[in-house]
Amino acid sequence: MEKDRIDAYFARPEVRRELIAAVSRLVAVKSVKGDPAPGAPFGPGPKAAMEEALALCREMGFRAENYRDHVGVADLNDAPTQLHILGHLDVVGEGSGWDTDPYACVERDGVLYGRGVSDDKGPVCAALLAMKAVRDLGGTAKNVRLILGTDEESGSADLACYYAQEPFAPYSFTPDAEFPLIHIEKGHYHPDFGAQWERSDLLPRLTALQGGFRVNVVPPEAEATVAGLAPDPALDSLCRQAQRITGARFELVPVPGGLRILCHGRNAHAASPEEGINAIQALLALLARLPLADCPSTRAVESLSQLFPFGDVRGKALGIASSDAESGELTLNLALMTFTETGFTAKFDCRFPLSSNRENCQNACEAALARCQMGVLGDGEMTHVHRVPADSPLVTTLLRCYSLYTGVPDPQPLAIGGGTYVHDIPGGVAFGCEFPGFDSRMHAANERVRVEDLLTSAKIFAHAIFDLCGA
Repeated sequence: MEKDRIDAYFARPEVRRELIAAVSRLVAVKSVKGDPAPGAPFGPGPKAAMEEALALCREMGFRAENYRDHVGVADLNDAPTQLHILGHLDVVGEGSGWDTDPYACVERDGVLYGRGVSDDKGPVCAALLAMKAVRDLGGTAKNVRLILGTDEESGSADLACYYAQEPFAPYSFTPDAEFPLIHIEKGHYHPDFGAQWERSDLLPRLTALQGGFRVNVVPPEAEATVAGLAPDPALDSLCRQAQRITGARFELVPVPGGLRILCHGRNAHAASPEEGINAIQALLALLARLPLADCPSTRAVESLSQLFPFGDVRGKALGIASSDAESGELTLNLALMTFTETGFTAKFDCRFPLSSNRENCQNACEAALARCQMGVLGDGEMTHVHRVPADSPLVTTLLRCYSLYTGVPDPQPLAIGGGTYVHDIPGGVAFGCEFPGFDSRMHAANERVRVEDLLTSAKIFAHAIFDLCGA
């Protein structure tokens, strides 16, 4: 049986040592995106990581090449390519709060720590060792190409370059997500919108508001300046009411001629906005309760608080809520907002399911904004939902291999609001390497991965290669 041979191969102590050594070599390269340079379109760090990975591939006996300085490629054999495995070598910045050197892979109690051990250098090494195991155990009739990307964290221009010239494979997966398998990635709609008006001198009035820093993050902070308003017991009471309703915290700071209001919420990923406390929406909820003058900025605040009421993360008030059994519910995150004396601009992040379309999402949104004298700035087009049928040969084969090595009897594919490295790859799915119940601390301090999880991933990948690329 294939499983018995694969289990025996990976049970050898030298394979574990080889895995840790390979991960350590890649983690030692600080591959954060930098300024482009000749031969290094994403900076010297990602380029150096690619060259190190290509050296690893060649040392393991694979033909490996630098493809236009954007990706590296390594082939299992010279046969026609049946499968692409897409991993990436660029990483996010290390940030602060590490207990170890983020660029020195450290093992403690069977767990590896370091920037990239789970995203995505460790999984790349698991895929590479899977290819080596397949070759050592007899090979396959079709080729597997490992694609070593260098720009996943900043837009995937690396893959755009590669696939502009090269064909897609019949099958593709990326080990840059989670098990058991992701087969649906929601579409994205994140338009800029706003309004303009003549400056007013009426008091009290909102003169400035600023909130948010990235469209894919629930804004944790927002602040507003209100001219002609001063602290008093009634205002304190309104703040307490808003705090009870939203869970946000408000601070009132007197400034010349008025009051500055600070709102402290809690950040979360835009794909799961219910896990955060949206400071912009909480601040709008408070501002809508204040005794402001009847002027354009006040009317804009009232309209925004109605279109984006605090706690509405499904787009119900905007009229774009949608859901289906296969891909879940639409999510909405009011991410960025800037008010001045003469207008405002804002941006929201919407992740929509299969049941959404131009009519019930984009057109409905634009109509709702227009009723409030607001408009979309620019095209604000919807992207597509990425979906691979759950009964496709790729999905069923990968899930069968996952079940075989984990004992999970009937694993089901997942639908997510985020996007993975295969979002624009026809037929591609995300497959590993994070196992359910384990927090890899991806993108945070002390990023980690269990050695046994990488070895199990490699066994799953090896079996999948045999099944997908055999005679």
